[in-house]
Amino acid sequence: MLRLRHWMMTTALLLSVGVAGAAEVLLGPGDVVRIGIYGSPDMGVETRVSEAGTITFPLLGQVGVGGLAVAAAERKIANLLESGGFLKKPQVNMIITNLASQQVSVLGQVNRPGRYPVEGRRKVLDLLAMAGGIGVDGGDVVSLVRTRNGVAQRDTLDVVDMVRKGELTGDIDVAGGDVIYVERAPRAYIVGEVQRPGPFRLERAMTVQQALAAGGGLSPRGSLRGLRITRRDAGGHSSTIDASMSDTIEVDDVITVRESWF
Repeated sequence: MLRLRHWMMTTALLLSVGVAGAAEVLLGPGDVVRIGIYGSPDMGVETRVSEAGTITFPLLGQVGVGGLAVAAAERKIANLLESGGFLKKPQVNMIITNLASQQVSVLGQVNRPGRYPVEGRRKVLDLLAMAGGIGVDGGDVVSLVRTRNGVAQRDTLDVVDMVRKGELTGDIDVAGGDVIYVERAPRAYIVGEVQRPGPFRLERAMTVQQALAAGGGLSPRGSLRGLRITRRDAGGHSSTIDASMSDTIEVDDVITVRESWF
């Protein structure tokens, strides 16, 4: 069931890449561009956009292109060449060979964490797909940390819920410099007389009965009588309560299965 859930999640994410829009990419520091002039091969150059947003171009020197789309940068260079008397109606062609300024970091429990370029309009699901989808230890909720107008903000997306319901309106556009982080899935613990004591992945609305199954079931000496849950409250204080098979497990709960005396 767990493998199927992650297979469905990754498939849905991969499909989402194909529907992303194709908005203009704006040039920024670190981007590498190749510029050619039709009929003037000697003026072709490959250059990097500086931190100040400029490139160095033959005859023109420093040209500000930071924040411009490729088409606008082409027109600017063409206008400067013509107004400077260097060429008449030049046809400028610019290609981005390395889009360094528009990258998003995808970190945490994904299959291929790293930095990924944002070419055109991209959303959180698109970037998760580029990173190979959420790993088997990843949680359902993803954090997006971004800075807009000098203000840092954090948004959370329940990506599994969105995909299950087919409601992708909650997906969020990303931009260069954003960070997507997938935390480890919440866990609980089972100890005592079970086949596989230790931590287990906490699924939604998981019951004590399902937790016992995650622990491999009772050991030959285990008993369903006297099940206990040790739980911490918001203040960090622990309490132990009697448990029934239908009780719902919470994050970091410790279930204790006692030994049968008969």
